[in-house]
This record gives sequence, structure tokens and C-alpha cells, in this order.
Amino acid sequence: MNDVAVVGAGLAGCEAAYQLAERGVGVTLYDMKPSKLLAAYESADFAELVCSNSLRSDRLQNAAGLLKEELRRLGSMIIQAADENRVPAGGALAVDRVGFSRDVTRLVRSHPLITVVEEEVREIPECASIIATGPLTDGALMDSIESLLGESMHFFDAAAPIVTYDSLNMDKVFMASRYGRGSDYLNCPMNKEEYFSFVEALKAADTAVLREFEDIKVFEGCMPVEVMAKRGDMTLAFGPLKPVGLMDERRTEKPFAVVQLRRDDADGRLYNMVGFQTNLKFGEQKRVFSMIPGLENVEFVRYGVMHRNSYLNSPAKLGIDYCYNNSNIYFAGQITGVEGYVESIASGYTAGLNLARRCQGKPAIDFTKKTAIGALSHYISEYSGDDFQPMNINFGIIEGVQARIRNKQERYAAVSARALSVIDDIIANVL
Repeated sequence: MNDVAVVGAGLAGCEAAYQLAERGVGVTLYDMKPSKLLAAYESADFAELVCSNSLRSDRLQNAAGLLKEELRRLGSMIIQAADENRVPAGGALAVDRVGFSRDVTRLVRSHPLITVVEEEVREIPECASIIATGPLTDGALMDSIESLLGESMHFFDAAAPIVTYDSLNMDKVFMASRYGRGSDYLNCPMNKEEYFSFVEALKAADTAVLREFEDIKVFEGCMPVEVMAKRGDMTLAFGPLKPVGLMDERRTEKPFAVVQLRRDDADGRLYNMVGFQTNLKFGEQKRVFSMIPGLENVEFVRYGVMHRNSYLNSPAKLGIDYCYNNSNIYFAGQITGVEGYVESIASGYTAGLNLARRCQGKPAIDFTKKTAIGALSHYISEYSGDDFQPMNINFGIIEGVQARIRNKQERYAAVSARALSVIDDIIANVL
């Protein structure tokens, strides 16, 4: 079978390479690690999770939960690795970041049809290929991509800090998940006075200077916490700090706001500050975030950072199989305009599957807008507006059911049931 190139060993690239190899197609997987590590990266392993360790909700009434279940049934290697490295996170799928990346790296490197080449690719390969270099793609390769597809767009993305469990003041912190769904999160409650003092300090704090770029566009799903605070004093209280469904059984007073911490490793030694993506200077993060009850003496193992994310003007350029102009060049991951970890995995699966089928003389598979995986590919290929932006999976882009169901959760459950039926039919009759 024809050898193909996959450029980039992130979530999308690893998934794409694995799906190609599992279908008998030889793959050369190129990655610039470990010779070149960008600021957002921390290790030489593949599929590194940068912004968060969470792959979001596992509930089928949630679009991300539906997408993960579709990928499970389709045989996603990345989702399998995530399930095997799961850490408690209520109704969400969160992973031990180190163990997850290590397992993905092992599965990729040990596959007999995958050859890993550790070098930076500076132009699109001449052979059949999948470009999955992620949202930090730049330099000569981005020039090569832009010469093919036209000018890319960009936005800025931010990552949240990670703190140590041992440095928390557990006299103030309590364990609970919203609405009694377990006790997987650590919660730092604020009263009204503490909240508004924190917001004022956050708004006045110094941010790091982004010298390289002037036209700053920030994706709404990773909005820096200081930017949210400046939108209104109650923005955080109605957003990531909302106290709804959370109560410390040791106290009678309901919190005015709650900062949640989510486990970041299997041992429970590291915790991610949920919703605290930030571009504050490191010293300012220490000063301002230490105002949060329970974090007075907190130890940071990673401060929040902000970096440029690039994505293509994919509509009218890429097909629903992530193929450029019906050629042998495919794209996958966040560079296509899918936003989020699970979404990147889905794009890698779809691109890898369909390039394998092209190599085998088989037609591409359209998962249709009745499924989450198909709705994503239709979004990036068919969006008709003039303001194309990255998109997380959501029920708004999945085709609705014909029956009118007033209850939102029941409606989403019906959409999910139909989607999984479509996936099962494709597995049984096409794959």
C-alpha cells in the first residue's frame, strides 16, 4: 500500500497516523520534537495536552460527550488512551497528562507500519499527506500552506495555571462536584467581599506584552480570566466562578463565587485552575491568585501562558473529509478550525480514515450532520458567513430531530441516540 506522510504528532496527527496504519497504509510521521520545543510544550512525548487535562463531559446530553462516544465506537486510539489514563473529574473525562501522552507515544512508535522521523518539515510533502501541525504552525511550513490555500487567520489562546495539592489550605477548600455528582473537584469558596476584591485586583494586574502581533483576536472558549473580568464585575460569577450546585457541608453560608480546581495527574498531587486561562505576568499571577481563599500560600508548577493559534480559512478550501480541493493533501486538527482536544481527535480520525480509503480506491465516508463527528467536518467545509472562526462541537451544528421535544435534555438525548445509531450503521455496513 502507498506510503503517506503525516506532519505533526499531536492529537490529530497521532490519531490520523494510527488509523492509516491500522488500515494497512504505511505512514511516515514527522514531528519536530525533541529538537524543537515551542513555549507551550513541556515534554518530547506525542499528543501533549497543553491548555487543560480535560476532554470535557462524558454525558450524552452534552455534545462533547456524544463526540467521544462516537469515537469510542469507531475505534479511536486516542480516546482509548484517554480512558485508560482517566482521573476523577465528576462527569467529565480528564486524564493523567503524563501517562496519557506516554501511552499515545508508545502506541504510535510501536506500530509496525508507522515510521517516526524527528525533524521539522518546512514545506508540504509531495506525496499524499495529512498536515496536522496544530494551531502553532508558523514559519516556512505556514508559508507553504498559505501559498496553497491562501492567507490563514489567527487568534490567541491561553492556558491555565497548575498548582500543588500540598500547598492548598484545606481548612477553606472543600471537595464536591456540581449538583452532587461526586466529589472530584476542589472548590475555593468566596464571599461577596472576597469576590469583588479579587475582581478589582484582577482587572488592575499587569499582563505580559505580546510583542509579535498587534491584531489580537482571542477565542471565546479560552478567554483569559482577566479579559472576562473587564467585561463586567459579575462576568466571572456567572461564568467559571459560578457557585450554582456547590456547597461546603461544613458551612451554612452559600458561597458567592467558587474557584474550582481539577485533578491534573493520577496521583492527585497537581490541580488545574478551571477557567483560569491567563496572560498575566507570572509575578502577578502569584499575587492575585493568592487572594483566592485556600490559595494563600499556593505553589505553582506551571503559570498560565498565552500563545498564538493559527487556523485556515477552511470553507470552500477543505471538503467534509478534510481533503484540500479533492487532492491527496489533507489537513487535521485545530489548524482546520475545529476547536478543542476532542474535536482535533475527531478531525484526525476522519482525515486518516478517508485518506486510507483514497489509497485503497474507496469513496470517502460522509458521517453526515446527524452525527457530531460529521457535523464538525460539515462546519469547517460549508460555513457560509464571512467571519469563519474555530468551533467547539455543540448541538447547534448537529442536525436536529424532527420530533418537537420541548425539554432540552430530552431533545439532546434524542439527537445523541440517533447519532449513535448512524455511527453503528456505518460501522456495520461500511467500515
